[in-house]
Amino acid sequence: MASFVPTSAETLEDQRLYTQARLSTVACLGCGAEVGVKKNSEHHTSIQWSTAARERCPELSGRPSDPSGRGLQQGCGRLVASIEAAVRDGAVPVGAEDGY
Repeated sequence: MASFVPTSAETLEDQRLYTQARLSTVACLGCGAEVGVKKNSEHHTSIQWSTAARERCPELSGRPSDPSGRGLQQGCGRLVASIEAAVRDGAVPVGAEDGY
């Protein structure tokens, strides 16, 4: 369930920018699940999981479902390592642009 449902065009665009702008696709080197990744800083990483990626990841798919969605904040160690490798290889840029 969405906790915030934007209605104005400006707010919809802000939501799109926040959740989708500058996402780089990263495939997990363990299972191949593909996620969208954005790094606004060295310490800030946003990960957008699709349903297909969650189902493909053995670490996430083996956890009991959490209707609140909070369980997804417990990440997958193999994916974290894959993202770190993608950052080192230059496939995921680091740094916010225009606040996103």
